[in-house]
Amino acid sequence: MSYLSLPGGSWSALAAVRLALCIFVLLNAGGGAARHTGHLQASSKGSNSKEIIRRYLLSNGLGKTPPMGWNSWNHFNCKIEEKLIRETADAIVSTGLAARGYEYINLDDCWAELNRDSQGNLVPKASTFGSGMKALADYVHSKGLKLGIYSDAGNQTCSKTMPGSLGYEEQDAKTFASWGIDYLKYDNCNNDGTSPKERYPKMSKALLNSGRPIFFSLCEWGREDPATWAASIGNSWRTTDDIGDNWNR
Repeated sequence: MSYLSLPGGSWSALAAVRLALCIFVLLNAGGGAARHTGHLQASSKGSNSKEIIRRYLLSNGLGKTPPMGWNSWNHFNCKIEEKLIRETADAIVSTGLAARGYEYINLDDCWAELNRDSQGNLVPKASTFGSGMKALADYVHSKGLKLGIYSDAGNQTCSKTMPGSLGYEEQDAKTFASWGIDYLKYDNCNNDGTSPKERYPKMSKALLNSGRPIFFSLCEWGREDPATWAASIGNSWRTTDDIGDNWNR
């Protein structure tokens, strides 16, 4: 098999391509606190300008610049496991991407068991994340990186292979914090039909009360024009359906 020479060592061509496919800037089009910050800095003068800016940022102190990193969904979909995540964290460092600001290693859908435990907690899938999320977060943090996770403002996630967080916002937020999670992508599948404007603030509040700063990425697909209301709820928000390497979409 041929290899590509990259900073930090040699990688198989396949691995390098997979990495390239999955690396992307995590700022969602049209969203993100940095956009509001820049506008306010340009239009505000005087000693109170910093205070005005703070009012427009979610009070977790995150998202002042676009987050950059890796997300598992675009290439791997549900085929994820902890070895892949650890190797990806290693690659982000060895290829020099971490030094250039790529810091988030984000799991997408399919990381948990289908059912919660007897206490109502989310359970990492034993067959793919047997060491648990706390151990995985510790490993990612040891590389100087941050770990992101995925949930949904519905009864199940989009894959229907794991529970959503609707009705469990406080419990799940505390669970994520206890694992050392740094980022939450919050999807919109299998919901109860109520407006995202009702469902997403509950998780926002829960994360703020979790005891850990967790970047909150709203993924309601732009259904209710989140650019007009999401700035006080999340650190970024998506405005479209999934992207893909298909020119016919």
